[in-house]
Amino acid sequence: MQRPPRVPLRGSVSATLLLENRRQLTARLHTLSVTGGLLEVSTYIDERSKTAIGFQIGGGFIQAHAEMLFPMRINNGYMQPFRFASFAAGARLTLEREIDLMLRDTMLPHAKPAPQLKEGHGTGLRLPRFFLDTP
Repeated sequence: MQRPPRVPLRGSVSATLLLENRRQLTARLHTLSVTGGLLEVSTYIDERSKTAIGFQIGGGFIQAHAEMLFPMRINNGYMQPFRFASFAAGARLTLEREIDLMLRDTMLPHAKPAPQLKEGHGTGLRLPRFFLDTP
């Protein structure tokens, strides 16, 4: 199975996390793919913790549930990998489209273009009534 493409964001995208105890944290996205990513957080989140995550990327707002993976200590905080567990309506399509656009912008001339998404799908954006109803 081929690994989904990853986009390096280097902390340029801010994300908001809602933990199971209803505490909110702000993080910076460093890497992103349709399966998950890597966050920079000031305090680590326990492995296997379930969170809701929201962030603005390109022209879309992504809302999803995520599972935190094992954190790694860095100078002033932690790098926290995560995997997406579920998406709000239309959010996965929006994420796929935005990742595809970012990859095209950084693609070398000899590289093979990423597959096109079907036209006619809405963005699925819902403005912040922030997180999905938690299960």
